[in-house]
Formats: sequence, structure tokens, C-alpha cells
Amino acid sequence: MNGKTFLDTNIVVYAHDRTSGEKYKIAKEIFEKLWKERRGILSTQVLQEFFYIATIKIRDPLSLLKAKEVVEKLLHWQVVVNDGRNILQAIEIHKKYKYSFWDSLIVQAAISGEAEVLLTEDLQNGQVIDSVKIVNPFE
Repeated sequence: MNGKTFLDTNIVVYAHDRTSGEKYKIAKEIFEKLWKERRGILSTQVLQEFFYIATIKIRDPLSLLKAKEVVEKLLHWQVVVNDGRNILQAIEIHKKYKYSFWDSLIVQAAISGEAEVLLTEDLQNGQVIDSVKIVNPFE
């Protein structure tokens, strides 16, 4: 077991959104642990979604400069690039499990990055797809 953990966008956003209460505390702790242990994985999709949400959608948005700095730091993690193969595999996950295409692309990126765990609040807690276990850290 490699212990690698893939973070969905919502976990990364909560870790940088001080207005999200208990979710901020939990996500920040997860984020810092993975940072220290160098076990975190993200995808290009997560980085793109984070930048958009953190600068526009949260109650107290980050400045463009601050959000860019976060993205630059996250580029030190393992980043899965969503290439054509991943898109086609995500379509298969979408068909089989009935998740949205975008959630299926997150699952596929976790699989491609050889993560053991995918942390998200958006998918079925405890489900295993391929070799990746989905875990909702807020439950």
C-alpha cells in the first residue's frame, strides 16, 4: 500500500475557506497532514475548479494572487493530467455507476494516480471503484 490520497475539489476549497466552520478545520488538518507526508494527489480538474470556486463562489473569496499562490504550491503534489484516456475511462465510470461525468473524471484521476483513498463529500462513502476507496471525511 502506498497510502496516497486523492483530494476532491471540495476538500481543497474547505481547507482554504475560513468561513466553512467545522469543515474548514477538518479539511485543513487533512491537507496539512498530506502535505507533510507528501501523499496527496490532485488533478488538473481539481486545480481549475479550486481556482474558480475560491475566487468567486465562497463567502469570503481569495484574491486572485492568493488563489494563484495556492495553485502554485499544489503543483508540488502529484498532479494527474486528464488526458484522452482518462476522459474515456471517466465515461465508462459514468455509465456504470451513474455519477456525473465530472465526478467520474475525479474518480478516474484518483485511479490513474494510484490513490488508495479518494476524499470527497460528493460520492458514496465507503464505495470502492477499481482500487480506490471513497471516503467522506465529514461523516
